Amino acid sequence: MALIVQKYGGTSVGDPDRIRNVARRVVATHDEGNQVVVCVSAMSGETNQLVDLAQQLGGERPDAREYDVLVSTGEQKTIALLAMAIHQLGREARSFTGAQMGMNTDSDHTRARITEIDCTRLRATLDEGAIAVIAGFQGIDPEGNITTLGRGGSDTSAVAMACALEADVCEIYTDVDGVYTADPRVVSDARKLHSVAYEEMLEMASLGAKVLQIRSVKFAMRYGVPIHVRSSFKSDEGTWVTREEDVMERLVVSGVTHNLNEAKIRVKGVEDHPGIAGKLFKPISDAGIQIDMIVQNLSSDGATDMTFTVPRGEYKKALEIANAASGEIGATEVEGDEAIAKISIVGLGMQDHAGVAARMFTTLADEGINIQLISTSEIKVSVVIEEKYAELALRALHAEFVEDGAAEPAPE
Repeated sequence: MALIVQKYGGTSVGDPDRIRNVARRVVATHDEGNQVVVCVSAMSGETNQLVDLAQQLGGERPDAREYDVLVSTGEQKTIALLAMAIHQLGREARSFTGAQMGMNTDSDHTRARITEIDCTRLRATLDEGAIAVIAGFQGIDPEGNITTLGRGGSDTSAVAMACALEADVCEIYTDVDGVYTADPRVVSDARKLHSVAYEEMLEMASLGAKVLQIRSVKFAMRYGVPIHVRSSFKSDEGTWVTREEDVMERLVVSGVTHNLNEAKIRVKGVEDHPGIAGKLFKPISDAGIQIDMIVQNLSSDGATDMTFTVPRGEYKKALEIANAASGEIGATEVEGDEAIAKISIVGLGMQDHAGVAARMFTTLADEGINIQLISTSEIKVSVVIEEKYAELALRALHAEFVEDGAAEPAPE
């Protein structure tokens, strides 16, 4: 007997027929002799409707506590409907909200962190032979308030519960059938990976790949729970996210990603002495804006330029803060650009191959694409380019590294 956690996204439970389809999958897994926990999102479009209602009555920034109370109802609706559908198939199922399943979090509303999971009720349900249907995206804080985990929180709920229950696998069912070497909507030759290492998936998720949420991959990597990314509408095997030593095919570059959701800010003529960077970036951080890439030019005349990227949705706010700080740090000018794209190559094989970055830069140069910023780690290289060249860059790099790139044999 295996213990399997399955997660189904909003598209997978988008209407009654799809909920019935999920119920059939869940029952089939259960009838194979497995214990099954099913984590579901709100029905497709439901959360957006709730957010719209919140903004209509509470303004652009409604009270965070009440916002969490409202948006968490989307998942509550889905768990009840799925449990009913399972009952119709003759199997026992029980639904659990975040509080009922022991998903304890801190009190940071709209982006709460999981602090502990009390699995007592879920284990009792499974031991009785029933299927546990749990609400993703939500938990409860020490004061008993409903909290939500932020965008993509259902993935985090599912994987965290799999870790707490010491499940054999966490299956993430979505509208794609696995992790691809690039976005197949842009690169027609992109291919599905059989397996990918946690470290690679973490980089890909942070760099624009939307298959898995970053926090869910961190949980899986920390506790060693394998993730199986699969399609809700096919029975084919998907992609396994697992330990490096279990990856079947080790590519020099496993994936090429693109992110169109960033903007660039450049602060020019900054005084070059200690403390200046802190005066610029602290107020941006205090405003809850996440900074991604940072580049500071070398000083030759006592002044330097600082360039950084932020999420595009936070661009105007970050630009205002940078302008406000410019006088204090002695900057001569602040300029911004929303029409950028971040293109990245990711692969564990890059650690053992020299010249990968040079090949990337040469490939882009051959296409007439200028590089504005560069960021690297042991297993990735990212560049910022003009947004209009994003798809061209993605196809060119995929052809260079994936279609024509070499693969290493998997470790014994």
